[in-house]
Amino acid sequence: MIDKSLAIKILDVLNSPGASFSEIYIQKSISNSIKLEDGKIENSNSGFDSGCGLRMWKGESTFYGYVDSIEEKRLIEAAGILSAAGKSSGRGSVLDLNKDIAASRSAYDVAVREYPSKTQTASKKKILMDIDGICRHFDKRIIQVTAGISDVEQEIYTVNSFGKSSYQEAVKVFLSVNTVAKKDGEIRTGYKSLAGTAGFEILDMQSCRMAAEQAAEIAVTMLDAVDAPSGELPVVIGPAFGGVIFHEACGHGLEADAVLKDATVFKDSTGKKIASAAVTAIDDSTIPYHWGSYKFDGEGIPSQKTVLIREGILESFIYDLRTSLKMGREPTGNGRRQSFRHIPIPRMSNTYIAPAGNKKEDLISSVRKGIYAKEFAGGQVDPATGDFVFGISEGYLIEGGRITRPIKGATLIGNGPEILKKIEAVADDLDFAPGFCGKQGQSVSNEVGQPTIKVSSITVGGTG
Repeated sequence: MIDKSLAIKILDVLNSPGASFSEIYIQKSISNSIKLEDGKIENSNSGFDSGCGLRMWKGESTFYGYVDSIEEKRLIEAAGILSAAGKSSGRGSVLDLNKDIAASRSAYDVAVREYPSKTQTASKKKILMDIDGICRHFDKRIIQVTAGISDVEQEIYTVNSFGKSSYQEAVKVFLSVNTVAKKDGEIRTGYKSLAGTAGFEILDMQSCRMAAEQAAEIAVTMLDAVDAPSGELPVVIGPAFGGVIFHEACGHGLEADAVLKDATVFKDSTGKKIASAAVTAIDDSTIPYHWGSYKFDGEGIPSQKTVLIREGILESFIYDLRTSLKMGREPTGNGRRQSFRHIPIPRMSNTYIAPAGNKKEDLISSVRKGIYAKEFAGGQVDPATGDFVFGISEGYLIEGGRITRPIKGATLIGNGPEILKKIEAVADDLDFAPGFCGKQGQSVSNEVGQPTIKVSSITVGGTG
């Protein structure tokens, strides 16, 4: 995307004030989105974005700037401005940039069969119109369907003063389906998504039909919901999106910047028991085609699989390059950024609780009276403590070891680190759900995942 001689020239300018590290991050993106509402295509947008982020470290300070261009003159000018800012903080050692820059290697490799930019808009419209028809045909009580497709194709190049460079092409596709059902004045909603780091081939008719029917089924089923009970109850949490509790209430506390800021209860817990022996938790950006996967992170570090918790014992935090150096650890390939306009920070990728040998049916049958939480709506989390409140968008009573009536108005109230210790059993039905994670003003793609799990008790806030 730029030649080696220009890269070295830019890095030399950045390092002139004696920086300990400097970096170039170049990104080109082609994005498209299309939305259906009330049986009509409401919006269709396309865009192209290109630019460069420049970063340098000087002592404990980080200097960052970006430019919406990859022209040589603009890049050199931007590097000069950033370098001038760094000079005011004193002088360090100047790096030797005469060595060769070596390309980093990554084992992650996937094939794209159908690039979104080559997919006709008419094909995307047909998918959305078909989804609308599937949802409305599912049940006459479905009164509204909203669906959208977004996609992006990116080229990303990084090079730094440590002598490492990386290049990757990334393609992502995301489908969302929202439904609204109405009965006797009661209104309920359903939501499903389908996404991957892959081409348009993931939106085959069977997969789209399944997402549409599941979204419709949730909305229709919840029309007959009864008031949720309240109190301390055993809770069985469903697979896939059930992993959002671990992600929000525990995962962010395992990101190394939280450790350095003393903003997590997991600080000084490496090698210690922080969860029940049933829990093994993993962050893995190498799972082929998954929404949170990538070849290299936002710093050019190869993606990898990191065991965070092994059989209840904290084994690793989630590191970017800066936090790994400060803490004397190897980077885990989790230095992620939203775009060239943003600085990389430690972020989760595909984070999940690993499956065990139990069956979902056995977890359900072991509960005399409790809750089955299958899908979640919004929630609130204090990342420093892990205290959380999550709304249940699809939940059911468990009575006499069987799933019975759907419930409404239920929330789960608890503390993530405490819940980890209360996980009694983990099933074998691991599944994932795609989404977007916000942190420090940046949004990145990731997946949450888990099998069905049983928690001995959680406070349930209900309406009954």
